[in-house]
Amino acid sequence: MEHFNAASEEDLEQALLSCLRSLSWARRVAGHRPYPDLDSLLAAADEAAYDLSWPDLTEALAAEPLPTLPPDTYSAAHTALSAAHAAYEARFGHVFVICLDGLSPSETLDRLLAAIRSRLTNDPEEERAVVADELRRLARGRLLHALRGAGLRSACGWRRVGAIDH
Repeated sequence: MEHFNAASEEDLEQALLSCLRSLSWARRVAGHRPYPDLDSLLAAADEAAYDLSWPDLTEALAAEPLPTLPPDTYSAAHTALSAAHAAYEARFGHVFVICLDGLSPSETLDRLLAAIRSRLTNDPEEERAVVADELRRLARGRLLHALRGAGLRSACGWRRVGAIDH
């Protein structure tokens, strides 16, 4: 927390953007320092995510990678998942996002396919709420990973790193 609270606002915003690519979210989380502890930071990050407008969420979605599959996944599964992603994007106009924290690699494909098929039945407003919650969960997981890993400086800040897959 020391590094987090002591970082310049600009540096911290850039670090936070590697957790969720929403400038509004990053500025709000960075701007409410100092945080006394991790729980306070996570609560503030969650609150900032809950308050994002649809344009803010669209900004974050544009930078989200597709979930990755385990390397030993059959090519037929890749084909099925590609088709499901295409159907989802055609229906909702943005990438499919899901937080897969805590899943073993063997569960990833089944969970992805089940979730995408289930969510294709949502109406657009219902799906917006699901997307917002999944982005919030992804941001929270990435932030936790960054803070608990090698520290904020090396895990998600002051140099650009790729998205952390969950």
